[in-house]
Amino acid sequence: MRLIASATMGIESVVKDECIGLGFKNVQAFNGRVEFDGDFEDIVKANIYLRCADRIFIKMAEFKALSYEELFQNIKALNWQEFIEENGEFPISWVSSVKSKLYSKSDIQRIAKKAIVEKLKENYKREIFLENGALFKIKIQCHNDVFIVMLDTSGEALNKRGYRAKQKIAPIKETMAAALVKLSKWKADEILLDPMCGTGTIVIEAAMLAKNIAPGVNRKFSSEQWKIIPEELWINVRDEAFSNEKEDINLKIYASDIDEESIRIAAENAELAGLEESIKFEVKDFKDLESIGKYGAIIVNPPYGERLMNNKDDVDDEACILQIKDNREIDNLYRMFGDVCKKKFSKWSYYIITSYENFENIFGQKSTKNRKLYNGGLKCYYYQYFGVGKNGFKN
Repeated sequence: MRLIASATMGIESVVKDECIGLGFKNVQAFNGRVEFDGDFEDIVKANIYLRCADRIFIKMAEFKALSYEELFQNIKALNWQEFIEENGEFPISWVSSVKSKLYSKSDIQRIAKKAIVEKLKENYKREIFLENGALFKIKIQCHNDVFIVMLDTSGEALNKRGYRAKQKIAPIKETMAAALVKLSKWKADEILLDPMCGTGTIVIEAAMLAKNIAPGVNRKFSSEQWKIIPEELWINVRDEAFSNEKEDINLKIYASDIDEESIRIAAENAELAGLEESIKFEVKDFKDLESIGKYGAIIVNPPYGERLMNNKDDVDDEACILQIKDNREIDNLYRMFGDVCKKKFSKWSYYIITSYENFENIFGQKSTKNRKLYNGGLKCYYYQYFGVGKNGFKN
């Protein structure tokens, strides 16, 4: 099968590297997705192990269609009966169409559903489908008249790790936080600090990475209910993931925030993730921080000065940041943060994601490199300042 790991724009290469690291074959990165060849075991591994992907799909087809009849026939020709069970629920859950002759999302959804029903009628010899069984969500994406039809194996998005103690709007998804940690090249034997940690997503993802905790090992996926995927695959992959965890590693991860409620929730989240002993949380204004080591890394997602809207490409994205109407407040925040970094953490590395266009000027230092990312659908830059580590300058 051809499989797809969907990804937030800007981190496709991170997801590609993850796929290669898991041993997947013929891995290719495209805008918003990474494709690879795989079998049912690879579907299980991708869901349980991938940290930065949004969802895992089976790629049912890719074809060009200029009429609804072409669309109908192409979708009907697919082997839906090999996946969808007789009582399976198969909604067309997501449709997009950009720069295409067939632009009506509702019509695409209706035609696609009809085509699948007609194919299943031929196989199951019945006229009505109750759809009260396992879930088989279908995603259809069209760009320049080329359709990609996908079957969702994940269900809830992969950022839903299961360690959120309280449903509080968060400024960054778990998958993006994991990508920021990976891009920073931070190592488990180094000090890590997030001085504006909110509910702790970045430091929790860092600790999970350091301890080799598979992000999906403690949650469920929609394809676990599919009869076509043997239950023993899920058991075996989870057992392998648990056995590979590094329980005895001693981490030096620190997180602070000026908001007491956020720190309380962050500590609860860390406890749910089994990481309460790995991260030290503290209520503190970043201006009052003192250096906790000669070398280390700061990874932070500070306020941007504008609201992040829900990412239309992922309905599960809860990303939202408190809007600060006066840009002078953001200027002051970034200027003070730059002063703290230079005075108290001069040899550290800093990694800062923000959509604020004038960040480097206000922060007072040009970044070693930066990378364009999209956080909650908002264009951001990940500014990377390489400091002096025990092995010399990072690269």
